[in-house]
Order: sequence, then structure tokens, then C-alpha cells
Amino acid sequence: MAGNEWINGYLEAILDTGATAIEEQKPTPVNLREGGHFNPTKYFVEEVVTGVDESDLYRTWIKVVATRNTRERSSRLENMCWRIWHLTRKKKQLEWEELQRSANRRWEWEQGRRDATEDMSEDLSEGEKGDGLGEMLQCETPRKKFQRNVSNLEVWSDDKKEKKLYLILISLHGLVRGENMELGRDSDTGGQVKYVVELARALARMPGVYRVDLFTRQVSSPEVDWSYGEPTEMITAGPEDGDGDLGESSGAYIIRIPFGPRDQYLSKEVLWPHIQEFVDGALAHILNMSKVLGEQIGRGQPVWPYVIHGHYADAGDSAALLSGALNVPMVLTGHSLGRNKLEQLIKQGRQSKEDINSTYKIMRRIEAEELSLDAAELVITSTKQEIEEQWGLYDGFDVKLEKVLRARARRGVNCHGRYMPRMVVIPPGMDFSSVMVQEDAPDADGELNQLMGGTDGSSSPKAIPVIWSEVMRFLTNPHKPMILALSRPDPKKNITTLLKAFGESRPLRELANLTLIMGNRDYIDEMSTGNATVLTTVLKMIDKYDLYGQVAYPKHHKQSDVPDIYRLAAKTKGVFINPALVEPFGLTLIEAAAHGLPLVATKNGGPVDIHRALNNGLLVDPHDQQSIANALLKLLSEKNLWVDCRNNGWKNIHLFSWPEHCRTYLTRVAACRMRHPQWQTDTPEDEMAAEESFNDSLKDVQDMSLRLSVDGDKSSLYESLDMSAASGDHEVQDQVKRVLSKINKPDSGPKDHEDGNKLLDNVASKYPLLRRRRKLIVIALDCYDTSGAPEKKMIQVVQEIFKAVRLDSQSARFTGFALLTAMPASETVEFLASGRIQANEFDALVCSSGSEVYYPGTYTEEDGKLFPDPDYSSHIDYRWGCEGLKKTIWKLLNASDGERKSVSSSHIEEDLKSSNAHCISYLIKDASKARKVDDLRQKLRMRGLRCHPMYCRSSTRMQIVPLLASRAQALRYLFVRWRMNVANMYVFLGESGDTDYEEMIAGTHKTIIMKGVVGKGSEELLRTSGSYLRDDIVPPQSPLVAIVNGEAPRADEIANALKQVAKSAAGM
Repeated sequence: MAGNEWINGYLEAILDTGATAIEEQKPTPVNLREGGHFNPTKYFVEEVVTGVDESDLYRTWIKVVATRNTRERSSRLENMCWRIWHLTRKKKQLEWEELQRSANRRWEWEQGRRDATEDMSEDLSEGEKGDGLGEMLQCETPRKKFQRNVSNLEVWSDDKKEKKLYLILISLHGLVRGENMELGRDSDTGGQVKYVVELARALARMPGVYRVDLFTRQVSSPEVDWSYGEPTEMITAGPEDGDGDLGESSGAYIIRIPFGPRDQYLSKEVLWPHIQEFVDGALAHILNMSKVLGEQIGRGQPVWPYVIHGHYADAGDSAALLSGALNVPMVLTGHSLGRNKLEQLIKQGRQSKEDINSTYKIMRRIEAEELSLDAAELVITSTKQEIEEQWGLYDGFDVKLEKVLRARARRGVNCHGRYMPRMVVIPPGMDFSSVMVQEDAPDADGELNQLMGGTDGSSSPKAIPVIWSEVMRFLTNPHKPMILALSRPDPKKNITTLLKAFGESRPLRELANLTLIMGNRDYIDEMSTGNATVLTTVLKMIDKYDLYGQVAYPKHHKQSDVPDIYRLAAKTKGVFINPALVEPFGLTLIEAAAHGLPLVATKNGGPVDIHRALNNGLLVDPHDQQSIANALLKLLSEKNLWVDCRNNGWKNIHLFSWPEHCRTYLTRVAACRMRHPQWQTDTPEDEMAAEESFNDSLKDVQDMSLRLSVDGDKSSLYESLDMSAASGDHEVQDQVKRVLSKINKPDSGPKDHEDGNKLLDNVASKYPLLRRRRKLIVIALDCYDTSGAPEKKMIQVVQEIFKAVRLDSQSARFTGFALLTAMPASETVEFLASGRIQANEFDALVCSSGSEVYYPGTYTEEDGKLFPDPDYSSHIDYRWGCEGLKKTIWKLLNASDGERKSVSSSHIEEDLKSSNAHCISYLIKDASKARKVDDLRQKLRMRGLRCHPMYCRSSTRMQIVPLLASRAQALRYLFVRWRMNVANMYVFLGESGDTDYEEMIAGTHKTIIMKGVVGKGSEELLRTSGSYLRDDIVPPQSPLVAIVNGEAPRADEIANALKQVAKSAAGM
């Protein structure tokens, strides 16, 4: 179709039929027949958008502009023509961008599979190669194999009572409490809140589970109820058949961790910059609880979490970091997924990808989900559709590659460091305690009559639920069967299509009433834009179809009212409907079935699996309102079908009970590779207490003397005594003199002398001084020149920081120092020595971008060389595949347009000097040709490789460290290992730094940013265009951050900054 006459005709037709629909028109194919009525406006708009050449449309607009007059019709025609032309261009642009993105992702996936196949086929026999490639190409796994694999698992049973497990669940957003949940209050307080609370309660009642903690955000805001500000809330005391043997701390608890602004209730999109603060707060609680549980049930040894389970992307991100800090398994439940939402929003065409990202922080959410996939041992889904069609969109999960890796693992064949999380379908459970299974009770009509005022005086009135009165006051004839829908007034819940189906079907209106439970509201104007629009549309449609007396839509209901609502619908022999466009699972369908309601549900998503299990209703196309009306009429009018559906639901509902869910859950979790902190170097409390009085007193003073002699050579012990005396610390001086008098006494014999030295050496080598620090000054300044060598000005800054700390002599006694750097230990020690700073000035050195931790003066070899903490090495080893990474990274960084480059022409070179067992380091010869961290991480994920790539030292090095290793995570390890609370750390940073720099700004520690110290960082190599932003990681303002001038640093300015940030933190 071409030519302006056609266009003019269509535009005139649109004006005649009403052009207001253009404002809301989506640039995608629409259903032209809504409720059986032809919509001419949408027809003509769709014809213009999809069938007219853009240049013709533009010429028409030019013509209208040139010939316009003062008549209103011409002005409207001009304006409408412009809007449709803009809509057409936008549609084509979005379609092209989406096509390009899809093609690129398909190519990347195929390339990743091909590379993985090549690498993994090297150590297979010819027969195994065929099997592996066959599994890679095969789309479906034989059901028999899957069933056999499941049957091999040991099912969780009552004989597990002696286990006494500690489980952690995390659900950050929304308002979470154990009773009277405000479901539907806002978009963040929905079904997920109810699910996690009931899961915590049900798990705590299972044999073998001692305690369940559900972590969420503490909200002390006047906008919400005071109960959300309570730090702890008990959900249940534990198993009901505990035989009186319940422990002091057993049961399920809601633990509210403060993070972000304390006096504000924030939406989930705004919480992202505060995740690090939550992780630190949660870690403090876990460490305290592990010690408490150790005293109760662990025989004095800490009881570590059995598993950390994150719910949704934000909690998944947090669970991944906590899992890495504690070295315990992580489980993930996505609930709803960012990539799926992004895909749907792009298809709608209403917003560009940039606008979507700005509104929903969608790229930050997707990266959190990718990290969660990297770290998770197990991903729990509600349906198979969620695995294949939703998780299959992610870089970190490939259904085909997962099957190959699983098959190789069963055969004991090397996977070359490639990992995929295990996905399992476990339908959500339900609490049936409030369900009263009722056959056709003789008093059903009696209760309804009583509500209507039709009871006689001879029978005593029964207590009628208040919510029944609230619903039935809308209805002229409440005896008619009830069609019940229960959801938020969200556009994707598709309530308006249901209302059209009801309003335009005369038989349905004559047969039944419609009840819409759409959350809680006070004023429509105070609701979010999307919810308010839906509710306003509902009210207009009720008026349009004159449905007064036939539709109920109460403003308020409590969570405890929901069972009574289901019961009312069942008494009227009604039907429950979920018409959502896409439903991830559909928990309300199970609730309704438990109360004896047949179902009509969308055929998109989880309801398909629920219907397959329950066989108690009909599935419909949510876009086809005639199909919805027909299904409702069929169930309501055919009595035998209604009874069969009700009975089938009751018969099969046990499959969705909480005990069944928890039994399957614990069975699956027990099959994970269990891990928890296991220190090679033991640190018993009583042993330390006995030795502190002698050895550690001396060590404290020696350490302090080193601090006080930064500007000169290290003095002897007696010289340091003079310094401490000069500073007025007489108590320390007397203590050291007593210790020295013991040392200088004549030995009673050679044996005693040798034993005494052995005691001193053992303590020095076994227990870092860090254990007794109350404050830790962390220096993480990335000062490097253009060649990646450390700059000399860093020495001056370090010395000024030392001086600033010693200005307060009392505090200096209990203050330690740590240095965090991308340099290897040998280069770090050499650099410090060049400035006459000895390594043992520091309690800890975190080297090679967080891949190694050293304790100078404590963990040393015979020749004085520093020895890395072996516990940290095992702590970060999770999913580390060094050899597979080396081979793949070399291919990725030396391949351009499918051609392999020679070593001589490569823009990278392996830096063996900076590499170690947990760090692969490369020299970057040309930073302009280096891949961004986002791009590199994506390609590694597609190949099943899990790691943490970063650029450092002014973009001259690229270092690959284990997945959950970083400088920020190393600080958390010091907390876990030596109980040096992160909240008592003061981290010195520059204005920029290595690509892991942003991770160290936020958290419960105090941050001092030194302006002018770091000339050039590596951030330009961190993110690709269209990725998440720095503001999604770093809070815009925080009382825990102070800024000082670092160009000419002075000790007094640094000391004032330390006091200022400490005071600000105390006022939070």
C-alpha cells in the first residue's frame, strides 16, 4: 500500500472515530476485536503504523502543515499525523535493535558452546566425544534418566532430627512481618513476602532444622507500621512435636537488618546502592548467631549456616556475597526475572532500553541475577517453563551445556573448570491449616440468608466473617455463583480483559457475580501510576457496562480475610480465575483449589504445571476475552464438571503442601556440595586467654613501637619503651618492664629456655595480632603511573596516615593497619621498603587484587619470606578453574573477527611475576584493544567459566581471580576469620582506582576518599554502553563517607576526617 490518498483516508477515519486511542496505542499488533466489538480506531492506526511507507507518511505531514488553516480539524490532523509518524519510526527502530541484539546473542551462545566443546573434548575417548557432542545438540533429556537421578537422592525424613541445621533465607524488599501481612499495599509487598514467611515457618517445623533466620530490611519510617522497625520477630518456636526439647534459640525468626536511609521506606529499585551495607550487617548477625548456636548445640564450635537462600535478584546478589564471605552453599529462587521483563518491555515499544534501565534499574538487576547464577549451587524454580524460557535467556545458564557438564560429572570426566547451577522444579507450598474442607453443607444458604437479614428468630445467629459483609454490600443478589479474582491492580494481571469478558457476556452476567480483590487502597491518587490507571479503568468499565450490583471491589482486606473470601466463593459454587498475561507460578490457584474452587487460568506460565497436577479447571488465552467468558460459563453451568474439578483439586492438593515442599527442598539441598569454614590453623579462645598475659603483651608494645617510629629506623625494644614513656603511657611501660624482667631472669635449665622460645614463636606464627584489634585502618589507594608501577607519593600518604592515627595514643594501642593492593606480595614489600616502611607495620596485606592474604611478622617462612594464609586460599577456591580460564581467555583476547593472532602481535602478555595459584595476571600492551570487564565476563559465563575479571594498575594489567574473591571480600574474610568487625574498619580510597574500586566504597565500614592522590584509574574498562551505572553500586550520599585533600596530605586533616566519619556513623 502506498500513496497519500490512502493515508489521508485513514487519518480522516481516525478523526471520525476518535483519535484519543493513539495516546495509549502500542506499536505492536493488537487485538482488533475486543469483546466481540470491532474497534475502527485501532484498526486504522494499526494499518497506518504497519502498512504505510514512512516517506509517504512524512510527505503527508508536510502537506498538512503547508495547507493548514485555522480550523481545529486541520490542527488535529497535523498533530495526529506527526504522532503516528513518530510512532512508526520508533517501532521500526526498536524492532531493528531487538533483531540485532537477538542475532548477536545467538551467535555468542553458539560460539561459547563450540569453544566449550573443543576444550572439553580433548580428554575424552572417541566414544565419549560422540556422546558429549550428542548431548550438546540434543534439546531434551530422556525422562527416564532424570527420574533415575532423582530416585538416587536420599529423601529427607524424620530420622534427620539429630542434624540441628541453621538455615538462612533472604528477602530484602517490601514489608515483611509474620502476621497481618499487608499484601497488595504496594508492588513490593506481594506474594513473595507471604511465600518467604511461610517457607521459614514450615522449614523450622521440619525434623533436623534447629533455626531459620529470614533476613529483610529494617524500616523505621512514619510511613509504615512500627512493627517493621523491630530488629527481631519470632515466627514460630520450632517443631510442634519437639517433645519439650526446643532450644533457647530454636525456631524461625525475621531478622531486620538496617541498611540505607533508616527513616525511609524505599522501593526495590532504589535499594541497589545499599546492598553492600546489608551484607556487612547480615554477616555480623550470622557470626554472632553461629557463636551462640555453638554454645547451645555445637559443643563449643561455631554452627555455620547450612545454606543461604536468596529470593529475587537483590537477595540473590546479597546471598552470593555472603556465601563467598562464609564459604557456605547458596540457593537461589528468582521469583520474577529481569531479562524476561526487559524483553516484554522492549516488545511493548513504549520505552527505549535506556528509559527502561533508568526506571527499573533493569541492568543492575540482571547483573545481580547473573552473579547469583555464578555462585548458586542450586536454583529452585516453580515450573519447567521458567527454566527453559526464562533462565535460558541468561549468559550464565545454558540448558544444553548444563546437561553435558552434568553427564561428564557423573562419569568423573574433567570439566576444565566449567560449572552450571543445578535447576530443580519445586512448586511452592501452602499452609492448609486455615482451610475448612466443606462438602455441600446444609448451613451454607443459612449463613448467606443471615447476612441478607432472612433468618428467623428461632436459630441462634452464627459469627459471619466481616469481609463477607464488605463484599456482599456491593451485590444485589449474593446467592449467585461468584467469579473471584485476587491480585494487585497491575496491568500485567489483565483484570480489565476479565471485566470486558464479563460485561459483554449477557449469559455470564445473568448467571454470576464478579468479585475483584485488588489489594488495599485509601485514595486512588496516592497509588502508583500503573495501579491507579488499572483501577480507574475498572471503575469506568463498571459504569460503561452498568454492572452496579453485579461486581464487588472492596477497598480493604486483611491477609487473614483471604481464606474467608475463598470460602464465600466456594459456598456460592463459584469459580476462581487468574487471567494474567504471564503468571510465573500462581500460588492463588493452589489456595483456591484447597478451598474447593474450580479454576480458570492463563495458559502462559506456571498454571500449566498446576493444572497438570490438579486437573481441576480450564486454561485460556488471556488475550481472548471470548475464550475467558466461555470457560467461566462452562464451569459454572455444568454442575457435574464443577463437582469433578472441585474433588480433583482436593484429591491432589497435598502435592503442594508445605511439608511436601520442605521435604523436597531439604532433599535437594542435602545433595549440594556442602562446605563451611574449616580453619587449618585453630584458634581456641581459652588457649589464647592463657597466653595473652605473657606473649601478647610484649607483642602489643613491640607493634606500637613500630607505629611510633615511622619516620626513622626501627628502634630497639628499650628505645620504644622510652617513646611510650614520653607519650605518657605508664601502664604499658610497667607492664613491659615486668615482662622483660621475666625474660631476663636466669633460666632454670636448657629445656625451659627452649620451651619458652618455642612458646613465643608458636604464638607469633599462629595468631595474627589482628585478633585483638578494635579498629583497622585499611589503605587501598591505587596510585600507579602509566606503566603500572606504584607512585612514590603513596609512601608519603601512608606515613601521614600512620601519624594521624598515633595522634591519639590510647586509640593507637588497639588500632591495626592493612594494605590492599593489586601488586603481588614481593613487589608490595619491595615498594614499602623503598620508603623505609617495613611490611610488619601492617597487620595484614591483601595482595594480587584480593587473591592472597598475608600477615607480616606472623605467617612467615624460615627465610623471612611472607607466607599466604592457607585458610583464605581454600576459602576462595570455589568454582576456580585456572587452566580452563587461561586457555579460554587467551583465545578471547587474541581473536578478532574470528581470526587468531600470533603471540607476537597479541595486545596482552601473561604476567608470570604477578600471577599465583588464584590469580591469572596479564600485561595489557594496548588498552584501547582490551575488552571491557562486562563483555569479558559475559563471554566467560557463556562458556561455563565463573571468575572475577578486573583491570588494575592504571589499566596496564588484567587480573582474573576466583568468583567471590576481591579486596572488599577479603575484608569480610578478616571479619569471619579473626572477628575484626567490618564496621570498625576505616578504608582509605582515591577518587578512582581499579575496576573493583566501587565495591569498596559502600558497606558498614567508614570510607575516607583522598582527593588528588590517584591520577588515573581503570574504570574506563569496567562497563560497556547500556550497562548499569556507578550510581547503582555506590550511594549518592552517605554519612559513612568523608573526603580529604590528598594532594598535600596532613596528619591533622586525616585525623579530623577519621573523627568526623566516626561521629557521623554513631549518629545513624
